[in-house]
Amino acid sequence: MLTEIRIDGLGVISTATAQFHEGLTVLTGETGAGKTMVVTSLHLLSGARADAGRVRLGADRAVVEGRFTVDEVNTTAQKQVQEVLESAAAERDDDGSIIAIRTVGSDGRSRAHLGGRGVPASVLADFTAPLLTVHGQNDQLRLQRPDQQLSALDQFAADTVGSLLRKYQVRRRSWLDARTELLERTARSRELALEADRLKHSLSEIDTIAPEPGEDERIVDEVRRLSDLDSLREAAAVAHDALAGPADSPEDGSGALELLGAARARIESAHDPALTALGPRLGEAIAVVVDLTTELSGYLSDLPSDPGALDSLLTRQAELKSLTRKYAPDIDGVIAWADEARTRLGSLDVSEEALAALAAEVDIAADRVREAARKLTAARTKSAGKLASAVSAELGGLAMGKAKLEVVVRPVPASPQDSAPLTVDGQELHAGSTGVDEVEFRLSAHSGAQSLPLSKSASGGELSRVMLALEVVLASSDHGATMVFDEVDAGVGGRAAVEIGRRLARLARTHQVIVVTHLPQVAAFADTHLVVDKSDDGKGKVNSGVRALTKDERVIELARMLAGLDDTETGRAHAEELLETARAERTPA
Repeated sequence: MLTEIRIDGLGVISTATAQFHEGLTVLTGETGAGKTMVVTSLHLLSGARADAGRVRLGADRAVVEGRFTVDEVNTTAQKQVQEVLESAAAERDDDGSIIAIRTVGSDGRSRAHLGGRGVPASVLADFTAPLLTVHGQNDQLRLQRPDQQLSALDQFAADTVGSLLRKYQVRRRSWLDARTELLERTARSRELALEADRLKHSLSEIDTIAPEPGEDERIVDEVRRLSDLDSLREAAAVAHDALAGPADSPEDGSGALELLGAARARIESAHDPALTALGPRLGEAIAVVVDLTTELSGYLSDLPSDPGALDSLLTRQAELKSLTRKYAPDIDGVIAWADEARTRLGSLDVSEEALAALAAEVDIAADRVREAARKLTAARTKSAGKLASAVSAELGGLAMGKAKLEVVVRPVPASPQDSAPLTVDGQELHAGSTGVDEVEFRLSAHSGAQSLPLSKSASGGELSRVMLALEVVLASSDHGATMVFDEVDAGVGGRAAVEIGRRLARLARTHQVIVVTHLPQVAAFADTHLVVDKSDDGKGKVNSGVRALTKDERVIELARMLAGLDDTETGRAHAEELLETARAERTPA
C-alpha cells in the first residue's frame, strides 16, 4: 500500500505532503485547487510518461516521492516486488518500506529512483504494477478495448482460466516451432539437399584418409627423425663401438667395456685393501656401460632399414595437410569438425519420408493446441455469464437497476494474412497468445434497450459505474493493492452517488482505496478525508497543499460541497447527518 507521498513543484503545488492509511481515503477541494496533480503524481510513480508542462512555473523541476509497503497477505505482490528490487539492486528502508522517486525537469528530462538506486522509468512501472492501480478517465476509456475486457474476464476466472491459458500457450509455442521448422525445411529443401551433399562429400574424404588424433604432430617428429637417419645411425654405431668395441675390426682396439673389465681384474688381484676397495665401483661402471650398450643396440635395430619409409611418411603428411587446409588448423580440429558435420547431417534429412514425419508432428501439435483452445473457450464462456450477472447486480445498486451487462465470448476469425491460422470446429481462427477468443462487454442501459458495445451504449457516468462495479466484483481475486479513482463519480448524483460511496467503502475492506471526488455523498464514506486547498500569496502566485481533516473540519468541508453551505447551520446539519448515515452503513450489522 501507499503510506506517504511528497510533491514538490508540480502544477499549482509548491510543496505538499500527505499520509495515507488503510481503508477509504478521499481527496476533495475546490475546482482548480490541484486534486488532479495528486493523481498525476501517482501516475508518475507508476512510470507514466513525463510532461515538462506539469512542472510548476518558475521551478527547475518537479519531484514526486512515494513510500510503499507490501501487504504480507499478498504473496504474489511480495514476490514480484522482491524480483524488481533485486534486479535493480534497490534497498528497503529501515522499516521495510520502499521509497520511489520520480523527477521531471523543466527541460523535459526525467529521472527515476527506487530504493536509493537510479532506474529507468519502466522499472518503476514494474515495481508499482502489483501495488498501485490508477483509474482515471483514460482508464475508463481503456475499459472499452477488447483486450482489456478479455483481461478482466480472465482475472475474474483466474482459478479455472489461468491454468488452461498457460497450457494453451505452452502447446501453441510447440506447435508454432514445429510448424516453422516444417515450412523452413520445405522452402529450403533444395538448399538443404545441396548442403547435405557437401557434408557427405567432406565426410567421405575425411573417412577415406581416416586421421587419428595427434597424428599430424607425430608425423612431423618422425619425418624430422628420418631426415637425419644416416647421421643418427653413424652416431649411435660409433658410440656403441666405443663402449663394446668394433665387432668387425678387433684389431682397431678394445672398447670401454673390455678395458673396464681388465682394470677391475688387475685391482682385484692386488693385495692392498685400499686398492681392492675400488673394485665394486668399477663393477657399477661396467653395469652402466653394459646397459648403455644394450640400449644403443636396440636403438640401432629400431632405425628404419626401408629406404622408402620417409617417402611413405611424406605422402601421409600431404594427405593430412589436404584436410587441415580445408577444415581446421590441425588434425584434432578436423576430427571435431567431422563430428559436428555428422550431427548437422543427421538434422538435414530432407527426404519425403522426413518431411512427412515432421508434417505429422505438426498435425499432432495442432490437435493439442485445438484441444487446449476449446477448453479455454469453454471455461471463458462459462465464466462470462457469472461475471455478467455479478456486475449487473452491482449496477443495480448504483442507480442502474434496469441495466444489464452482457459478456460475449466469440472466436476471432483468421485474416487472409494470418501466418498461423488454426482450424477449430470447421472455422479458420486466429490463434493468438491469449487464445482464439475475443471478449466484448455489451450494455443494455435499461429494460427493453438494445444491448450494445460499451463504446456505443454507455455515457461517461455509466461507464464510470460499470468500471466501479467491475472493480468491486474483481476485488475478491486481488487483496492488498492500492486502487486510485479519479472522479469515478463524474456525471452521477443523488442516490447513485450514495451507492458509489457504499461500493467504494466495501472495496476498501480488502484494498487501500484513494478517491478524488466532488460528491459529498461519496466523501462521507471515507475513513480518512484529505482536502487540497489553495492560497494566494498576494502577488498573484497560487500555491496548493494537502492536509488531513479533523471531524469538525470534515463537517465544514462536506457542507461546502453541499452547494457551498459551509457557513450555514442548515448546511452543517445536513453534513453531519450525511456523515452519520455513512458511518451507520459502514458499520457491520
